[in-house]
Amino acid sequence: MVFRFKQFDVDQSGCAMKINTDGVLLGAMVKADEPHYILDIGTGTGVIALMMAQKFPGAVIDAVELDTAAAQTAGKNFGNSNFSNKLHVHPLGFEEYFNHHPEKKYDLIVANPPFYINSLEAAGDKMNLAKHTDQTFFEVLIKAVSAHLASKGLCWLVLPVATASLVKKLILPYQLYVHHTINIHSFTDVDAHREVVVLGTIPVQSTTERFIIYNSPKVYSKQYQEILKDFFTIF
Repeated sequence: MVFRFKQFDVDQSGCAMKINTDGVLLGAMVKADEPHYILDIGTGTGVIALMMAQKFPGAVIDAVELDTAAAQTAGKNFGNSNFSNKLHVHPLGFEEYFNHHPEKKYDLIVANPPFYINSLEAAGDKMNLAKHTDQTFFEVLIKAVSAHLASKGLCWLVLPVATASLVKKLILPYQLYVHHTINIHSFTDVDAHREVVVLGTIPVQSTTERFIIYNSPKVYSKQYQEILKDFFTIF
């Protein structure tokens, strides 16, 4: 199935994790001051990396993906886009990638990481790889982010609320600080189900905002429409 955006198309063939609200919201929400080097960890279909390429014309984007089939699909999506000269897919995990490139520093790191910590196994190895992990994964991720984020760089993550709470504790030894949190709610009157957490290397006064996806069932909020109008053809 091909998902058509305003400036690029995303073929999802071979990807266990299809395009989802978490990923596109993260891509649309990201703000950064003219980043030159961007890293997308666990790129999947490549959709977030493509959104970064559209949003930041002067940036070069590296995208790492452990699943070989997904990495191949992302590479095809990159090659078929108008941003092919600035997008580079690397078919390996972020730990191995950094072992090969220990000197790399990024102005912006983005990730929609695996998130079902210690839950029941999903059916199928690919889905299991894409959606399941444990606390160790996030410990390793945070350590890598702290080592490879540029001095004024930012890391944007989209996470379930409980996982976001864990990540905020894990950053304490690594001189990373929460700059901003966006609480994502399906509707106004329900609890947040996701958080976008923005981490940086400079201590600042952390801020929080609320984001509502729907006004009512199947009716998108003005917030949602506004943030995705540059990407979705329906807006």
